Amino acid sequence: MTIYSQHANRGKTQVLATYRGPDGVESKTVTSLGDPRLALPIVDALNRISAFATVPVSVHDRRGQRADYYPRKHLAALTEAAARADLLCGAHSLWYEYVCLRLHQALVDLENALVSVPDTVRRAIRSELEVEEAELRAALDDFSGTSSGPETENLRCWEFAHPFVKHDDGMDTLSDETRERLDRREAGLTSEEREKAIAGLRVLVTAHSRCTGMWATLDDPSCELFAEPHDSDGFYMTVQAPEPGDGDGCWEVEVGRWEPDDPDEEYGEHSSATGSTVIGCALPAAPDADEVAHLLKSVEEKPLLLAQWAETPVGAALAGTTAVVTKRYDS
Repeated sequence: MTIYSQHANRGKTQVLATYRGPDGVESKTVTSLGDPRLALPIVDALNRISAFATVPVSVHDRRGQRADYYPRKHLAALTEAAARADLLCGAHSLWYEYVCLRLHQALVDLENALVSVPDTVRRAIRSELEVEEAELRAALDDFSGTSSGPETENLRCWEFAHPFVKHDDGMDTLSDETRERLDRREAGLTSEEREKAIAGLRVLVTAHSRCTGMWATLDDPSCELFAEPHDSDGFYMTVQAPEPGDGDGCWEVEVGRWEPDDPDEEYGEHSSATGSTVIGCALPAAPDADEVAHLLKSVEEKPLLLAQWAETPVGAALAGTTAVVTKRYDS
């Protein structure tokens, strides 16, 4: 529905809301702050909130060769603190629950950003979210023919398939490619299997959100997290959830190393390399986000810990963890 930005004006930093109105694109000032550093995280969080709230109700759910609509229950979380917990306990689909998780994180980030600003700014931002939710709900009711009140013209225009939002969260969460990939992963799953896959997704995404750098990535948000901290001497770690629908599968932690494709080159000097798994730890039970975050934090603080872990024999635990090596892949 809205794109947010910051603008310097007379020694202040304005937070602006830009949206499509009945007469074209319009902008209004949401609030002003004295320090532009305080505005930046607020604008970033607002853009993510608007995108994560709007896009799911602007695209078709095409799983199973149908054209249904996604739920709108997540909209309540924009203004109701009690409704935010519901963002973490649904089981509609992998992509929708992934977006809900990202929305939850964005709302938490916004609240954290508002801690350091005056109360007048906090009230203005929360009032802006109330307007955003109300206008979007009104547009959806009009679109679906369920509006029961008198017909009014919305200040912010919404059109199905054309959401006016800033999409990029750096994770391609809202891209068609991500949605289609997650849809393919859950194809044919039972409701119980889908719930299990969504639980795994929440663990990986939540743990990843606690990383402080760009050295850890969600290669597949529903299944695998890849971590390669700087100065790790070519070692890396993956945390893998079971494949959706694999009833006998288990969580695994693996440590691997990049090997130069040219055997005469040293690591760091080569133009190409191939990754090879060195050790694997099959976990006896699904970890929670805290456990996975602990692994990430450990190697972030001591990158060469990965090299130490790679030397761990079968049957021994990785230093500082409870993960036991169950297989070695090297000779």
